[in-house]
Amino acid sequence: MKTREIHMMGTIIQLSVQHKYADFVLDELIIRLEEFNKRFSAHDPDSELMQINKNAGIMPVNVHPQLYELIKIGKLHSTPADSSLNIAIGPLVEAWRIGFGGTEVPADKEIQALLPKTDPMNIILNDAEHTVFLKEPGMFIDLGALAKGFIADLLINDIETLEVKAAIINLGGNVLTYGKSPNQPDGFFRIGIQYPFEARGNHIAIVKAFNQSVVTSGIYERKLTLNNKTYHHILDRHIGYPIETEIAGLTVVSKRSVDGEIWTSRLFGKSAEATIAALEAVEDVTGIVITKNGELHYSESLQPYLVI
Repeated sequence: MKTREIHMMGTIIQLSVQHKYADFVLDELIIRLEEFNKRFSAHDPDSELMQINKNAGIMPVNVHPQLYELIKIGKLHSTPADSSLNIAIGPLVEAWRIGFGGTEVPADKEIQALLPKTDPMNIILNDAEHTVFLKEPGMFIDLGALAKGFIADLLINDIETLEVKAAIINLGGNVLTYGKSPNQPDGFFRIGIQYPFEARGNHIAIVKAFNQSVVTSGIYERKLTLNNKTYHHILDRHIGYPIETEIAGLTVVSKRSVDGEIWTSRLFGKSAEATIAALEAVEDVTGIVITKNGELHYSESLQPYLVI
C-alpha cells in the first residue's frame, strides 16, 4: 500500500491505498479533501459553512446538498435533551478555542451570554430550497464533531469508483478501512486504541476492522491547563464548560464513519455502563469505553474482534 500524509482540517490526515496507480488515486483523494474542506470548515472564513454563520439572523443561505445533508443529520442528533452533541455550540467553541490556540478561560459572564445562541432548534432548514437559516444573530454552526466521519464516508465513494483494492483513511484519529488488508492473512485491518494516559502510540487494545470505521473521542489530547486546573475541549452544551465525566476515551466501531462521530459525541459524558448499553441498542454499532481510572468496557459483540 502507498501512503500519503497531509495537514488539513486542523489535523494530520493519512491516506493509504492499494492500487496499480496509487499516486494518481492519492492525488485525486487530496483534491477531494480540499473541496470538502472548503465546504465544511468552521476555520476557513470563505468556506460554504461560514457563509451560513456570517448570515446568522440576516437571511437563509442556499447550500450544497452535501452540506445541507450533514447539517440536517447534525440537527437531528443535537435536539434530543440527553444528547451531548450540539452543532450549534460554535459560539462557545470560539470563546474557549481549546486546541486552537486558546490560552484563557472565558469569563462566566461571557459564557452565560453565549448559551442562548447555541439552541439547535434555531437552525431553520428548508428541504425544498436547500437553505439554512440561523434564527439568532451571533449563532455559529460548528460541524467539527461530525464532518470528518461524513467526509470519510464520501471518500469511500471515490475509492470504489477508482477501483481501489484496499484503503485506510485516517482523518486525525477517525479511521475508516476498505477492502482486505494486504498485510494480514485474515484480511482485517488492525486499529490501535490509544491508552489515554500514555504517549501517542501506546495502545490499550487493538480492533480488527473490515470495511468498518473506528472513531475515538477523548479528553486527553486537546487540553488547556491554567492555575493547576486542566480543561478539555468537549463542552457541556447546557452550562458552557467542559463536561464533567468519568470517561477518558470513547471509541465507536461502525459501518459508516459518520455514525461513529454521532455516537461518540451524543454519548460522551454518560457512565461507561450507560454508554455501552446505548451503543448495543444501535444497529451495526459497537463501542469501547476507557474510564479515567483505567477500566476498559466494551460491547459483547465486539469481543471476537478485540485484542486486549
